[in-house]
Amino acid sequence: MIRVGIHGAKGRMGTLVCQLVSQAQDMELVSAGGQGTDHSQAQVVIDFSLAPGPVELISGLQGQALVTGCTGLNPAQTAALQAYADRGPLIWASNFSSGMNLLFELASQAARSLPDYHLEIVEMHHGLKQDAPSGSALTLATGCAQARGVELETQLRHGRHGHTGQRSGQEIGMHALRGGDVAGEHTLYLAGPGERLMLGHLATSRTAFAGGAIRAARWLVGKQVGAYTMGQVLAG
Repeated sequence: MIRVGIHGAKGRMGTLVCQLVSQAQDMELVSAGGQGTDHSQAQVVIDFSLAPGPVELISGLQGQALVTGCTGLNPAQTAALQAYADRGPLIWASNFSSGMNLLFELASQAARSLPDYHLEIVEMHHGLKQDAPSGSALTLATGCAQARGVELETQLRHGRHGHTGQRSGQEIGMHALRGGDVAGEHTLYLAGPGERLMLGHLATSRTAFAGGAIRAARWLVGKQVGAYTMGQVLAG
């Protein structure tokens, strides 16, 4: 039986993960809460808190496996969370759905195979989401930039307004939409002469994210100290 702790348990994702863990025959929910919750009995902690939640969380962990989907961290918080991989096994993913993680791979392949096509990313989430663009959209952009050997920091364009001039060939457009109860929608456009290739993912329920996080938690328990990826989880 895998002993699981949930951090950020009162949020939309945390509540759903608690429900799924409680229903799992191979898992036991031993702790659930927010800042200050004791997770010492857990073998793995699943975190869906808001920034800077995971940074506060790791100060109380003793090397347990950690699965976190927090986005919107600043550089100092990012560095602190990444450093946890020196103390325990860590999976930090912007998206836990199987389909979205496959899209990350396909997007990188497409950006590499069509080097002269213009890249534009459009994402939409519910109106309560607090960071923009989404972590998944940034992961898409990062993968595309790496595939083309360009610096994301200099090529990323967040929306456009006014007299912007001609679009450069290597820039990556980023557009964030907010409204309603959209669980998550991402589309990568590769626009070339006479055609457009569109690669997209639509989440119709948060269950895809919660189920992926639980899959990651099962996989991570017992692993050695270090940072792991959802790609490794999906590969088995």
